[in-house]
Amino acid sequence: MIQGVRSFEILAAAAALFAVTLLAGWGVLRVVPFRRVRRVPGPRPPPSWRALIAEQVPITAGLTEDDWDRLLDLIGQFIREKTFEGSGGLEVTETMQLIVAAQACLLILNIDAGCYPFVRVVLLYPNSFVPKPAGLDHRLHIGPVAEPGPLLGQHIRGVVVLSWETVERGAARSGDGDNVVLHEFAHELDIENGAVDGVPLLEGPSSTREWARVLERRFEDLRRAVDADEPSVLNLYGATNRAEFFAVATEAFFERPAELLRHYPDLYAELEGFYRQDPAARVAKRP
Repeated sequence: MIQGVRSFEILAAAAALFAVTLLAGWGVLRVVPFRRVRRVPGPRPPPSWRALIAEQVPITAGLTEDDWDRLLDLIGQFIREKTFEGSGGLEVTETMQLIVAAQACLLILNIDAGCYPFVRVVLLYPNSFVPKPAGLDHRLHIGPVAEPGPLLGQHIRGVVVLSWETVERGAARSGDGDNVVLHEFAHELDIENGAVDGVPLLEGPSSTREWARVLERRFEDLRRAVDADEPSVLNLYGATNRAEFFAVATEAFFERPAELLRHYPDLYAELEGFYRQDPAARVAKRP
């Protein structure tokens, strides 16, 4: 009997040790995720890039000299690593590449991360496009499949598809909270933890829990606004699901930061902690 008790105690201790080790390992993976890599500066970009971006992408206004150095370095890396392709007869120019890359890289300006490791291709259409029906991907679909409608942006299997007309308009109108590049590349940050669920890679379990709590509360607020047909600083499309909410909140954070801070200070604080930027402070310093 004593032998049996001791054997049970040994097994229980081993199981407890395994559980602690598993939790510790999960914590390490969350705190030091795979995408955290040392950023290696590339060739110095030509001076003309900054002038063009400052003119065509006004949300960069207010960046410090250090910010510009990091942004231009990231843009160069983005353009070197990603393949840009035009569709529907669109010829992709360097200006187009810079406008897309500048907005995408603004998101990761202060995140010590790789440059969108999951993205291989940026595909530009002249205007809105109709996605091709998805093939069998081991998912079970129940019920009728809706006829696909025109899209302004889409991301799938390493390819980000964008409407150039919408990209150009979104870059120029920097204060309306509607920016397809910010939206689609926010999805790319979201997916880096293995699921598009509105919860990107954060610095440890406590940060993840706090973000999830704020996300849930503000997501429900937006859903109520939709039901009541009330306006919001957030695009009502964010009420579709939590992943879209994160992307829409990112658009507002960079394009309407003062309003987002005023209406949803807790949501602004969580986004500020993730992106390590304070766009509201930059806007306040603009002439």
